[in-house]
Amino acid sequence: MSDQQIIVTVSGVDKVGIVAKVTTVMAQFEVNIEDIKQTLMQGHFVMFMLGNIEKSKFSFKEIKEALVNAGKELGMEIWVQRKEIFDNMHNV
Repeated sequence: MSDQQIIVTVSGVDKVGIVAKVTTVMAQFEVNIEDIKQTLMQGHFVMFMLGNIEKSKFSFKEIKEALVNAGKELGMEIWVQRKEIFDNMHNV
């Protein structure tokens, strides 16, 4: 199952519309959001999302490019990784 899951990390200066923009892109690319965590640290916004791309007709690459571009529009950093790679990186 984790081969169909992605981790989306969003980071940058807090502003209105971050969650709306990122979740809209995910919906447009048919990514199901399975979990979301966000926090504000001294004006710095950080959000982690677990998405499932199993039912999306879009490729991982297309989804990643769309989210990275949304980050650029927002002036935020957005990283997108497959969950299995994320898990392996953190089990070293």
